[in-house]
Amino acid sequence: MLVAFSIAPATAGPEGSVHDAVAAAVRVVRESGLPNRTDAMFTTLEGEWDEVFDVVRRATDAVLAVSPRASLVLKADIRPGWTGELDGKVVRLEHALEGDA
Repeated sequence: MLVAFSIAPATAGPEGSVHDAVAAAVRVVRESGLPNRTDAMFTTLEGEWDEVFDVVRRATDAVLAVSPRASLVLKADIRPGWTGELDGKVVRLEHALEGDA
């Protein structure tokens, strides 16, 4: 499964920045060993249900360690038996786009 999620603390740092809290969450994700990718809005993880949601929970806990409240947005693509989809979906999209050229 793929899970794209975003965690935001209730309180921001100077200039409205939340990057320190987000960095704590992304650190948990990267240390998990699961395939992952972070962009400007979301972090996407790939793995089995229990392992992915354990990482999401621990990443949320990391934000809650520096903020009294957190907001979590999550989207999941559950496709049993498929792996390598963090890259596979993008590769298929790029091939489709090349076919349109």
